[in-house]
Amino acid sequence: MYVLRGFFCFLGVKIFMKEDMYTREFTNELEIMHEPGIKNKKEDYPEWRVPSGCAIFGIANESGIPFSGAAVIEGITMMHDRSNGLGGGFAAYGIYPDYADDWAFHVIYDDIAAKKETEDILKSFFKVLLGEEIPTKKIPSVKNPPIIFRYFLKYKNVAGTMEKKNLAAVEENNIVELVMKINSQVQGAYIISSGRNMGIFKGVGFPEDIGEFFKIDDYKGHIWTSHGRFPTNSVGWWGGAHPFGLLNWSVVHNGEISSYGRNQRFVGSFGYKCTLSTDTEVIAYLFDLLARKRGIDIDLTNMILAAPLWEQIERMPEEQKELAKALRILYGGALINGPFSIIVGHNDFMFALNDRIKLRPMVAARKDDLLFISSEESAIRKVCPAPDILWHPEGGVPVIGRIIRKAA
Repeated sequence: MYVLRGFFCFLGVKIFMKEDMYTREFTNELEIMHEPGIKNKKEDYPEWRVPSGCAIFGIANESGIPFSGAAVIEGITMMHDRSNGLGGGFAAYGIYPDYADDWAFHVIYDDIAAKKETEDILKSFFKVLLGEEIPTKKIPSVKNPPIIFRYFLKYKNVAGTMEKKNLAAVEENNIVELVMKINSQVQGAYIISSGRNMGIFKGVGFPEDIGEFFKIDDYKGHIWTSHGRFPTNSVGWWGGAHPFGLLNWSVVHNGEISSYGRNQRFVGSFGYKCTLSTDTEVIAYLFDLLARKRGIDIDLTNMILAAPLWEQIERMPEEQKELAKALRILYGGALINGPFSIIVGHNDFMFALNDRIKLRPMVAARKDDLLFISSEESAIRKVCPAPDILWHPEGGVPVIGRIIRKAA
């Protein structure tokens, strides 16, 4: 028995020494990565694999009243230790009221050549109402940022007398194709958000640093989501930080999508291209495909993404059973396997979902018209010390906060 104890003590020392060596290597690589002159392309960042968690946090005011981004910074900062400085970001809705009916593109560039090529493409599809560098604040912790621009755009109507409903669908489909084209074919250009009256702000750094860098507390929106990243299977670089967006969708994610290959092939068969080197990107495309293109009610998307087990389906009432079977058969390629908790943002709602057996933490709370979603209860209580109700959602059961704008 004492021999075994001695062996495990020796083993523990060896593991500690290895972890200490890894920590020094990690720190040295991080210091090298931030030396002046280092660029921000994917290949410039080492491909660490650290099996750990990320932080997600979101607030929705269901009355549609905008509030400062300072609250979401305060919440995500509370979970500082869940990230490691290799990615932070925010998605905000309702922040561009002066351009509420126009498209707002946020784009990061590696160089001026990528910017010129992208702008030439944009001008062929849109009337550019305004193009400008996104306002930022120089802070020591965020080094060597790429070129970051935003464009307010009006789509050129070439559809003639097409009905308004069909015209909107064609316009959205064309924009999706355009985003896929630029992100996959224009070297060094990445459209990180492409919706209306919303924007995504993200980069390499802790989320509180990215929030300060982009001056997030200067914006007001009715929905905010945020993310602190601890990369697992993908590279820590500016385009790979969360949130990921397409049209009005944004996604922040904690976990690991083990079904990524299958999910990628599924969305790829409908023209979506995953180019940003992380599994979370595919979730944004799944929501666009299922909810926008296929018209599936957001209340049913959990039945596809976190579908019940077959034995659970067999125990359902007949009508519900037939629906669950049909969704699993038709959209089997959209089933997400692996541990995950996600927050999905949209102009009209905030949606949160855990994997079926809840392998990643997620907490929800309400206070008056406010809905909070977080990886940890502490973050919610930091910004809302006395919520009306607080609960831990079951695996596979969505939490949805819908925006019902009150009359002035």
